[in-house]
Amino acid sequence: MSIVALNNFYTKTIEDAKKNGVLWSLHLKATMMKISDPIMFGHGFKAFFPEVFAKYADVFAELNVNPNQGMSDLENKIAGHAKEAEIKAAFLSAVEADSPKIAMVDSDKGTTNFNASNDVIIDASMPVVVREGGKQWDRTGAAVECVAVIPDSTYAMFHAEMVADCVKNGQYDVATMGTMQNIGLMAQKAEEYGSHPTTFELEEAGTVTVTGEDGVLMSFECEAGDIWRMSRTKDIPIKDWVRLTVERTKIENVPAVFWLDENRAHDAQVKLKVDKFLKEFDTTGLDIQFMNVTDATRFTNARVREGKTTIAVTGNVLRDHLTDMYPILELGTSAKMLSIVPLLAGGGLYETGAGGSAPKHVEQFVKEGHLRWDSLGEILALAESLRFLGQKHSDAKLTALTLALDKANDAYLDNNKEPGRKVGQPDNKASHFFVAQYWAEALAEGEDAELAAKFAPVAKELKEKEDIIMKELLAVEGKPQDIGGYFHPDDAKAEKAMRPSATLNAIIDSI
Repeated sequence: MSIVALNNFYTKTIEDAKKNGVLWSLHLKATMMKISDPIMFGHGFKAFFPEVFAKYADVFAELNVNPNQGMSDLENKIAGHAKEAEIKAAFLSAVEADSPKIAMVDSDKGTTNFNASNDVIIDASMPVVVREGGKQWDRTGAAVECVAVIPDSTYAMFHAEMVADCVKNGQYDVATMGTMQNIGLMAQKAEEYGSHPTTFELEEAGTVTVTGEDGVLMSFECEAGDIWRMSRTKDIPIKDWVRLTVERTKIENVPAVFWLDENRAHDAQVKLKVDKFLKEFDTTGLDIQFMNVTDATRFTNARVREGKTTIAVTGNVLRDHLTDMYPILELGTSAKMLSIVPLLAGGGLYETGAGGSAPKHVEQFVKEGHLRWDSLGEILALAESLRFLGQKHSDAKLTALTLALDKANDAYLDNNKEPGRKVGQPDNKASHFFVAQYWAEALAEGEDAELAAKFAPVAKELKEKEDIIMKELLAVEGKPQDIGGYFHPDDAKAEKAMRPSATLNAIIDSI
């Protein structure tokens, strides 16, 4: 990526935002693109506050301020400096000038889009922009029209088409919209998410070459400060990606689209591999197509609006973005989205989405004892894990446990036991209680006599003591919680905070 082109792009979008009277916002994913995106973020930070960075350049150099780390790091570096108050006032003045307005992470605290490179995570932020009609929040807390600035073309075209689709056709009807199923190319550090070892900020101008056994594969003339990022994908993951696509397309009997752009060199090479491996499988009667990102998005959205299912076969980055966008548009969150990743060695990885929202959830829990995270995705993942093991080992007990958990998940949804957002409402702890109750009831009524006998008294006691348990769970609402840390919490403290009901604990621990 040319840094000259990037800064010209930033300058143009800022001027356009001023001219059109819209809010300016920057969308990246520094949590995954750990080398390239913080650099792009830093250039955006400087582009939005050019006068401040120019005026205090000597101070910032003296204090080793790194724009890539954002405003929070800058404020830590200038703390105690003679010009601390002056610098803070200069930034605040630029924000309050609204020329243009800047997107806020927390309007109440005055925290802008530039607080930290990982505060705004694109696969979580852009679905909200689309859902809210092209709006984000300004410094007053008002939702206003914005320009979403996405400098990385790897996925910008997808988001541009999502916005264009809603401009043309209006918002999606969540009651009737169809489903996007995704098969992502992930294994063996495939695609951009595995590119950290081959991503660099170039210290000087020169020629960058990639050399293989047959000589130079590619060569680029670069300038100092340019970002070089090279992604690699191996044959084995591509072949397995194709195999999974053929299998899923047969099961669903719907179109599958490889999101590959023949005009992009990397995609063109991947397509050659896909064409080769498709010949090794029986694709008779299957609708398997190839489209560039814009056309594939348009095709998928048209079918979604008709209530139809479409399989999107994508690289790793687009997998991440698609599996947040569509669940958030339909359900308001990707926490309810289950991701099943068959592993090359025969195992499986079962996970849920919405990790980007975790920091805010934990912050609220520590502050007031309320965890609004919805664990449905994890519970669905647990069911699929048990199903996988039951089928692999022909284990009747695991099969019975799985069927009962399926019924529990149905009951969870039918009775709307998802956590409330506000303190004082039943939260994640209550959700787990109800899943346990419904699971025990399903086992008690199931066909496995041994499991039925074991869980019938558990189900009876959970039902009879529901009021007491709920009272104990709600009693800790509004009280700060000490879990001993964020990345490495203390297990004993976390367990105490998450299991405040002595009645429920006694029942569960007795099983």
